[in-house]
Amino acid sequence: MKLSGWGRFPNVDCTVRVARSEVDVRAAVAASPLIARGNGRAYGDAALNRGLTLDMTGMDRMLSFEDGVLVAEAGVLLGDIIHTFLPRGWFPMVTPGTKYVSLGGAIAADVHGKNHHLDGSFRSCVDWVDLMGPDGAVTRVTREDDLFDWTLGGMGLTGVILRAQIRLRAVETSFIAQETRALTSLTDTLEAFEDTLDALYSVAWIDCSDGPHHGHSLLLLGRHATPGDLPKRQKPLEVKRRAKLPVPFGAPPFLFRGLWLRALNGIYWRRGAKRAGHTIVDWDSYFYPLDALANWNRLYGRNGFLQFQCALPLETAADGLAALMAEIAASQSGSVLSVLKRFGPQSGHFSFPMPGYTLALDFPANERSLALMERLDAITLAHKGRFYLAKDARMPEAVVKADARAEAFAAMRTQMGLRDRFASEQSERLGL
Repeated sequence: MKLSGWGRFPNVDCTVRVARSEVDVRAAVAASPLIARGNGRAYGDAALNRGLTLDMTGMDRMLSFEDGVLVAEAGVLLGDIIHTFLPRGWFPMVTPGTKYVSLGGAIAADVHGKNHHLDGSFRSCVDWVDLMGPDGAVTRVTREDDLFDWTLGGMGLTGVILRAQIRLRAVETSFIAQETRALTSLTDTLEAFEDTLDALYSVAWIDCSDGPHHGHSLLLLGRHATPGDLPKRQKPLEVKRRAKLPVPFGAPPFLFRGLWLRALNGIYWRRGAKRAGHTIVDWDSYFYPLDALANWNRLYGRNGFLQFQCALPLETAADGLAALMAEIAASQSGSVLSVLKRFGPQSGHFSFPMPGYTLALDFPANERSLALMERLDAITLAHKGRFYLAKDARMPEAVVKADARAEAFAAMRTQMGLRDRFASEQSERLGL
C-alpha cells in the first residue's frame, strides 16, 4: 500500500503488517527487515520500509498506573494518556506539538517540548523500555544501559519498542496561565527567551518572511494554572474534547510566496499583539493548536510539504538564525508556521536537542523548496548545528554524517547486528 509520513512526502509503496501482540512482533522480526511505525506523525520517511512496515497501533493498551507512573504499550497515543489521566491530575512531563504521537514514536524520536530548557526531552520521563532485538528476544533497557541512550532518539533502529514505563507530572488544573509578548526583531526575541529561562514553558512563533531585522514574533510563556487562577465556576480538571475544523485539500500555492506570505504573517502578528498579556487557556489550545485542524497536513496540497528543523548551539545561534532568516526572506518562500524554541542541556547518544535554539519551518514539497533547504543545510553546518530526523524527508547522507554522532550510531548498529533487521527508507538514505 502507498504510505507516507505526516508531510505526505515521500509517498512509498510499502508492505504493512499490523502487530497486536508480542508474538506478532517476533514473527515479523523473523520474517523480514522492518521498521516499526506508530501513528505516522514522523514527517518524512523515518517510519517507512518498502519491505515491511510494522504498524504498532494495535498494541495500545495501558497496563498499570500508580502515583503518576504509567506502564503502557508502544501504540498508545499521548492524547489517550491525557484524556485518561489529566482528569485525575496528571499530565505528560514532556510533550511535542501534537497529542497524536504514539508512545513508541515519542521514545524513538526522543521528542521535545516547550520545556526542554528546564526538563529536557522525552527521555527525562522514561524509566525503562522493553525492546525486541534482532533475534526476537525482549530486553528491558533502563537508564543505566548504554542501549537506553541509543534507543531514545534512535528512530526505531535499535529494535522494536514494545512497552515502556514513564512518569507523569502532577498538575492541579487542566489550564495554562499564559503570557504573550509581542516582539519586533530576532534580537529582541532571543533576549526575551534568555530573560525568561525560569518559565516552565516557552515557545515563539517568528516571522521569517521579512528577514531577521523585521522578524516579528509572539513569545508564549506558560505554567500550569492553579485553582486560584481560574474563574470561580470553572472545574479545575475539566477535560473537553475539541471539535476539529476541516481543512480543504490544498491552499492556493501563492499564499506561501512573497507578498502574500508577508501579508499573512503580518496579520497573524498584529492579531497576536492585540492579545498580548496574561490569560488563562486550556491545555489543548496551548500545547496542540494545530491538532484543532483535521488533517492540517493537507494545507500544502497533494504534493505534501517538507519541514526544515535545525538546532544551533548557543555560541552561534544569533548569527546562524539571522543567516537562515535572511536566506528564507530572499527566497520569498516559506510558511506561516515558523517556530523557535530554547533548548537546554543535551542528553542521550543520538538525540536531537543541544544547548541553544531550534527553528522549525514548513515549505511546500517542490524543487524550489528543496534547493532552498540545501542552502539552509549549509548555513546550519557552518554554524555547527544539527538536524531533527523526525522531521527529515530529504537530507543527503553527507549532511547528517557531518554530525560525528551519526557515524558512531551506524557503527553501533553494525556491531550489534541491528542493520540487517531494522531499517527505514530514511536510514538507508542516510547510511545509518
